[in-house]
Amino acid sequence: MKRILGVACILMSSLVSAHQLKSSITTVLFNQRTNNLEVMHRFYLHDSEHAVQHLYNKQADLNKDAQTQQQFADYVKEQFKLKSLADRPLALESVGHQIDGKFFWVYQEMQIPLDVKGLKMSHGALRELWPAQVNMVNIEGKGEIKTLTFTGEDQWLSASF
Repeated sequence: MKRILGVACILMSSLVSAHQLKSSITTVLFNQRTNNLEVMHRFYLHDSEHAVQHLYNKQADLNKDAQTQQQFADYVKEQFKLKSLADRPLALESVGHQIDGKFFWVYQEMQIPLDVKGLKMSHGALRELWPAQVNMVNIEGKGEIKTLTFTGEDQWLSASF
């Protein structure tokens, strides 16, 4: 009986690890050294692969196809928006993307806005595909780290410094 339970646990753990995690982490860093606002989006590669197959092509291969990687990076950039607290859009520039181990990274930046007292942001990546998707954003470099968590119907959240 113990042997059967042990085998069942091993099988269940491998099934759980094969499922989508439905979460991402984005870091918005006020880099005083470069005077840039740097944005680093980190998605689980497994989730990203499922997303591109759903969004673009059932046979898409995120690991091997540079065009598919660019499509997913462009998608993430379209789904992440920044505004000033006065609702002025802030335009991020693309810096690139990469696969690093089990993660897909997308990088953006802009010059730090003058007299920034806070930010409004929207982060909808993968949320239209999976309602359980959680996109967490950590804002660093302006005092204490601020965290915004996009779940459910959240469209715009804000942080003040």
